Amino acid sequence: MGGCLSSDRRRGVDNANSSENGSRPSSASTRKNHPLCHEVIRWKSDVPLTEGQLRSKRDEFWDTAPAFEGSKEIWDALRAAAVALEVSDFQLAQAILDGAGISVPNGFLTECYDELGTRYQVPVYCLSYPINIVKEGSGRDSPSEISAPATDGKEIVLKIRLSHNCHDIKLTLMTTDSIGVAKRKLHLKEGIEPSTQRWFFGGKLLGDRVRIDEIKVLPGYVIQVVVNSGQDK
Repeated sequence: MGGCLSSDRRRGVDNANSSENGSRPSSASTRKNHPLCHEVIRWKSDVPLTEGQLRSKRDEFWDTAPAFEGSKEIWDALRAAAVALEVSDFQLAQAILDGAGISVPNGFLTECYDELGTRYQVPVYCLSYPINIVKEGSGRDSPSEISAPATDGKEIVLKIRLSHNCHDIKLTLMTTDSIGVAKRKLHLKEGIEPSTQRWFFGGKLLGDRVRIDEIKVLPGYVIQVVVNSGQDK
């Protein structure tokens, strides 16, 4: 497929691009653009990570990336494209790149350029799971173990960040609601099936029986909700 690397070159990509800052190349005008490669980069983490730790590492990169050389708008577009690739929506990812004028000479987001020739490097851990990721509980319990909506507790408005569209929404819950109940309320608000939701906070996967008041979310903090489009990892 056009723009895809050979297996040997792709392995080279795995160990490269750990650098997280952009730089301006001297010959940007000679670089060619290729369509995104429709395959997952395979790599191995030096230190085995759980999914929660990987998510936390990704969030840290994207939250600090605009401080590097380059445009914040381009970094935002790259993040949105990376999220689209995670759910294999290659068409959307390509449309985001094209709309922002981002070129990818090797077909992967590990090396990108904007229209001014500024170089952007997205680390491989933001693009795919390592082959040695540590398995952890799905965070889901059987329906009988999920508490019903609480009638006591205090009302709280949480800021929720959805992975499939990078949108932040506000969800009103009770402090005594469980995550399982919160998933059902998010389903009613956004139409996202509870079985496809995985909730993370502080790099940890939240089980369905965990109560909101046990998470101790402070004002301004964000809960990450990874949406798997009906497919479990």
